[in-house]
Amino acid sequence: MTNHGFGIIGCGMIAEFHARAILEIPAARVVAAWSRNPANGQKIAAIAGGGCSIHDDLDRMLETPGLDVVCVCSPSGAHLEPALRAAAAGKHVVVEKPLEITVGRCDAIITACAAANVGLCTIFPSRFAPANLLLKKAIDAGRFGRLTLGDTHVKWWRTQAYYDSGGWRGTWALDGGGALMNQAIHNIDLLAWLMGDVATVTALTGTLAHERIEVEDTAVAALRFRNGALGVIEAATSAFPGLHKRIEIHGDQGSARVEQDDVTLWEFRDPHEGDAPIKEAIASRSSGNSGASDPRGISHEGHRAQLADFLAAIDAGRPPLVDGREGRRAVEIIRAIYRSAETRASVDLPISDPLAPAS
Repeated sequence: MTNHGFGIIGCGMIAEFHARAILEIPAARVVAAWSRNPANGQKIAAIAGGGCSIHDDLDRMLETPGLDVVCVCSPSGAHLEPALRAAAAGKHVVVEKPLEITVGRCDAIITACAAANVGLCTIFPSRFAPANLLLKKAIDAGRFGRLTLGDTHVKWWRTQAYYDSGGWRGTWALDGGGALMNQAIHNIDLLAWLMGDVATVTALTGTLAHERIEVEDTAVAALRFRNGALGVIEAATSAFPGLHKRIEIHGDQGSARVEQDDVTLWEFRDPHEGDAPIKEAIASRSSGNSGASDPRGISHEGHRAQLADFLAAIDAGRPPLVDGREGRRAVEIIRAIYRSAETRASVDLPISDPLAPAS
């Protein structure tokens, strides 16, 4: 594997997961970090284990010798500018979810990376969880028959202190949304990856358990997929004490459920030999890492697997498993949900969504 030097832009909580993940990838290391807060930069440098320079000038950081990949870990609505500058500097670009907060801003990043001939991926580590890979394999093999229903439930809890802890949290301009855009987006991505593109959404949202935020803490949406199947999204940061996230796939020949990181339902009309160990694991399952009530209560293993795939894609000259267009899809679904809730009408996809942040 080629040696790769990473720069991390934005050194808040999620940057720590990136740094720990990079540390576990052979031939990869964090060589630079950019932060407006020197203490946060020092924290990332300490995780990186030496050799990481700290910068408050982004252009200087991008000139760091050996740096060829950047991880954009700034607030969601501030992904565009650093991604464009990194691409212009010829660096491969990793963007923490969401890719950006409008479809137009996502498109600007995708276009810039393509023009600069650099790689681009959006961080969706749930795609690399073994349970979700099992689901995808079963769908691709046709085991569900005709897909009929797909739903996801992310009923989490965030304290008021969580939203008060940063001036960007809970704002349209920088958070880009609430429980949908920040928390449930992982499972919304999974649902579209498993069920296919969404054709229509009808939604309601509310801010029911928090103060001083502009965005939703509770949302429900009904979906029609392009293949004719129906679906439901429930998302919340208002559900004390916070429950494990869940995704369910149903068809006329089978049903399956993944709760957190475990398969908890696996039933098909035509059994396969490989079903037995899955059912045995269901009987003795243990709950996986959860961000249901604590944003830090997740593992960096998914990040490690995804960043390793991105480096392998760079070395092989192939697209990564989760590229910019995959990241764009989840944002488009969420923006359509917001539009439906605002207009009290169904919204068909694709949507026209400008470059400017939501107002």
